[in-house]
Amino acid sequence: MSASVPESLLTPKEVSAVYRVDPRTVLRWAKAGRIKSVDTPGGRLKRFRASDVEALLAAPDEPQNEPEPVRCSRT
Repeated sequence: MSASVPESLLTPKEVSAVYRVDPRTVLRWAKAGRIKSVDTPGGRLKRFRASDVEALLAAPDEPQNEPEPVRCSRT
């Protein structure tokens, strides 16, 4: 029987370096369900599977709900 290699876990700081965002943004993504996270045994810290980070990179961008521009008419 072969031993399975544990998947590497990344810190919010490491994930933020990949996406070039603030680590707090990564934590907000996790809270919103945009990226899966793993809680550490103490429950205070989050870690992210490398495969989940890569999957988010490969996924197409979600459409942004941007408001329509306001058009001003000149009188």
